[in-house]
Amino acid sequence: MSGFVANPSGSGLRLAIRFALRELRGGLRGFYIFIACIALGVAAIAGVTSVSRALTEGISAEGQSILGGDLSFSLIHRQADEAEKAYLNSLGKVSGVATMRAMARLPDGSDQALVELKAVDGNFPLYGRMQLQDGRDLAEALSRKDGIWGAVADLSLLARLNISVGDVLDLGRTRIRINAVIENEPDKLAGGLEFGPRLMISEAAIGDTKLVQPGSLVRWHYRIRLPSDPSDATLERVIASAEADMPKSGWRIRSRANAAPGLQRNIDRFAQFLTLVGLTALVVGGVGVANAIRAYLETKRNVIASFKCLGATGGFAFQVYLVQMLILALIGIAIGLVIGAIIPFAAGAALSGVLPVKLVTSIYPMELGLGLVYGLLTALAFALWPLGRAHDVPPRALFRDIVSGKARLPRKRYLFATAVTVLLLAAIAVTLAHDKRIATIYIGASAGAFILLVLVARGIMAIARRLPSVRSTELRLAIANIHRPGALTPSVVLSLGLGLSLLVALALIDGNLRRELTATIADQAPSFFFIDIQGSERDAFQALLERETRDADLQSVPMLRGRLVALKGVPVDQIEAPPSAAWILRGDRGITYEAQPPKNSKLVEGDWWPENYSGKPLVSFEAEAARDLGLTIGDEVTVNVLGREISAEIANLREVEWQSLAINFVMVFSPNTFAGAPHAFLMTLGWDKEVGTDEELGLLHSVANTFPTVTAIRVKDAISQVNDLVAQLAWAIRGASSVTLIASVLVLAGALAAGHRNRIYDAVILKTLGATRTRLMVAYGLEYALLGLATAVFALIAGGLAAWFVISEIMNASFTLLPVTAVSAALIALVLTVGFGLIGTWKVLGEKPAPVLRNL
Repeated sequence: MSGFVANPSGSGLRLAIRFALRELRGGLRGFYIFIACIALGVAAIAGVTSVSRALTEGISAEGQSILGGDLSFSLIHRQADEAEKAYLNSLGKVSGVATMRAMARLPDGSDQALVELKAVDGNFPLYGRMQLQDGRDLAEALSRKDGIWGAVADLSLLARLNISVGDVLDLGRTRIRINAVIENEPDKLAGGLEFGPRLMISEAAIGDTKLVQPGSLVRWHYRIRLPSDPSDATLERVIASAEADMPKSGWRIRSRANAAPGLQRNIDRFAQFLTLVGLTALVVGGVGVANAIRAYLETKRNVIASFKCLGATGGFAFQVYLVQMLILALIGIAIGLVIGAIIPFAAGAALSGVLPVKLVTSIYPMELGLGLVYGLLTALAFALWPLGRAHDVPPRALFRDIVSGKARLPRKRYLFATAVTVLLLAAIAVTLAHDKRIATIYIGASAGAFILLVLVARGIMAIARRLPSVRSTELRLAIANIHRPGALTPSVVLSLGLGLSLLVALALIDGNLRRELTATIADQAPSFFFIDIQGSERDAFQALLERETRDADLQSVPMLRGRLVALKGVPVDQIEAPPSAAWILRGDRGITYEAQPPKNSKLVEGDWWPENYSGKPLVSFEAEAARDLGLTIGDEVTVNVLGREISAEIANLREVEWQSLAINFVMVFSPNTFAGAPHAFLMTLGWDKEVGTDEELGLLHSVANTFPTVTAIRVKDAISQVNDLVAQLAWAIRGASSVTLIASVLVLAGALAAGHRNRIYDAVILKTLGATRTRLMVAYGLEYALLGLATAVFALIAGGLAAWFVISEIMNASFTLLPVTAVSAALIALVLTVGFGLIGTWKVLGEKPAPVLRNL
């Protein structure tokens, strides 16, 4: 008997381990769901984080090729002057690239296409390899022959205009010949979002197009290849020196370590979301862990009672089954880690032609370790409670536990350990998140949903208990099964509730985004944006639009690009902006000046400047952005425009409806701020009525042929492209989120299996009393249907609230509850609960009464 008593030497723990291993000799029967739940969640987290790391390593490995150099200096509107060029040349080998949007036209004027124009010099590319489909040299393909400049293009441009290699196009005020199709463009990722196919010409040819005029929206990139192979620390020193030596240049400097910041941010955000989804799958699987342990301990009542009768303490019993649980959890974690380690290799092979960068596939110990930590903490969080309940329960109570309706809490030490484990799990998830605010909201919502599901389950049982007796025997039996001791209600509601809530939320977010893009925005947005309209062409261009579209609404504003360099005298690189406003401080922003308040915004604080104001520069700031950046009226902001730093005082704040896609700016300056500065104009055109495609394309033809240097962007095409992107993301997110639903199904199957023993007793006794198999099937079917319907209603409410918060509070869009989603959720819940329930019940009803009755 003394062998059971734990002592400070640790012999008690060693004995507990021996007993645990001895009991596991019987195999893993009954724990397959336990292991599968842990393995699924760990595989999701380890796989997602490993793929994210592989992508990040891929960007890092190809950083020089993606950026086009070791360093990149970018300017908007203007080329580097002679002093700046001399400085850049002193750093190393320089390659100059100009990028802008333009219209490429067929020579007969019958069709045109928006293109992403890129003009490169003879040094391009400094890193990587520019590949053409026919294998010819880039310099030869771009050279001038017979008075016509050569060009290379994406295959999609040839398909769009129905042309072939060797055909000619009009670009601006010159003619070019397509000499080859682009196979690989090494620095394509550095350009960000594109609205058209690539068209590449020589830097010497861009002057003949007359597209680059004062104020044209063109970016000049100067890529530097430094001597030898500089380290990241060397690059940082060069950047700091450049900023100190040329502080007024206004260029944006990037290094190979930050070659594709937009892509990296998107990878981080997507990985964060999928990691949280994997964590949700683990939490859902944790319910399966708790169910499996509870069911297993139920079968071990006699063993635990025997331990205690022989003098074992409650702590010893707890140690024995905790060790068993940890061993089983480690088996599940090991399986999950193996799958997670394989996922990057499988993803790299399957997506080699889809991903914009090659994955650096490897086994990443840190990411796999994160999966191990998440899996172990989740298993502990859900195991400590049921294990703790058996600590000091006397043997007579253990024998009666199966019919006891009283819920017992474990000792305080186990409650404390459970709380610490849960908090540690949440703290790790938030600490490692890219956006801690979103992660905190997600975890809080998941915890709230979990608590609500427990309350919903108890509420369903309480309502069922208080319902008046019904005449139907089958329905009466179904209602009784819902609230009786040992009922499946908590397990079914918990297992399906979280997974369905997540799927409902994602489906509603996806549906609302699509509706916003295809309906609301499309109705409110103008039909066309026209950019790079020169001041000398503005009146004639507006006259053309008025002649071609007599009943259309035209708006025109001056258009410049500038970069915020300081807020209240503090350089922006020293400001830690919240995620909602960080985009304003990155790169250059569109800015304008107005004598009157813009039509598409509302003044909410401060006063507008007089019409003929000539005092110190003033600026109107978007109200929400100002709040996020801590700006108020009277504060000073500094922008760099055309290489000049201009400081202006905030005079007022405006509310802007960004969803309308009308002309809107974060900053609108007083007209005297940019007096004499060269700039172009931006113009929008929209109809109040529905206009056919033929009429829109006819206007596009007229504009492209009459004003070849003006770039026209058809809003419907841009919305269609964004909609396609949203659709692809939605499918990817749904696919990843299906992991949570799979975990829910596993837990549901485990819960039904755990109740298998009770169902056998019920079925045998009822059949002995005269119940037929059909009537029992109907009764059990009604029970499962009622539970599934209740869970679906909760999922619809919880998922709807989550989707409303994301759409309304985070995305600032309008939310609509989509009924198809509600019906789908109800059907999924009913099919899963009724289907799995009846499959298990059919086996139960096949049990022969005699063996069961002999053991009662």
